[in-house]
Amino acid sequence: MRNTGLEKLDGLVGTWTMNLSDAPFLPPGTEVPGTATVEWLGEAFPIMRMEFDEGGTTSETTVVFGRSDANDAYVALYHDERGVCREFAMTFEHGHWTMLREDPDFHQRFVADVEQDRILGRWEASEDEGKTWRKDFDLTFVRA
Repeated sequence: MRNTGLEKLDGLVGTWTMNLSDAPFLPPGTEVPGTATVEWLGEAFPIMRMEFDEGGTTSETTVVFGRSDANDAYVALYHDERGVCREFAMTFEHGHWTMLREDPDFHQRFVADVEQDRILGRWEASEDEGKTWRKDFDLTFVRA
């Protein structure tokens, strides 16, 4: 039986084209295309698989979304091809999606506006425990 709190994430399910842009670590004007697929892992967890093609090198990321009923809170578990694993606190309300981690190495967040067929988001990082934030890159999803 599916958790009713996770049903809010049903709008993410499907196939998306992605575009990574405005990244200070890339040459100005560079855009990196990608795809994302979100599906249910059984009845328990939505899982997002993302791929980017960075000039012949494929970058893969997986995010599993879950929920703590007792804390009335979402959680996102992140893994990428480098072997990096991260946990994010997550909110998803009224067309606004956030993921936040406050770890000793640095703080990081994803902030997005969610529409039916488009998600406009950006990744940000903070090296001073969230006092100031710098943009890592913009990330746009369009339903395929």
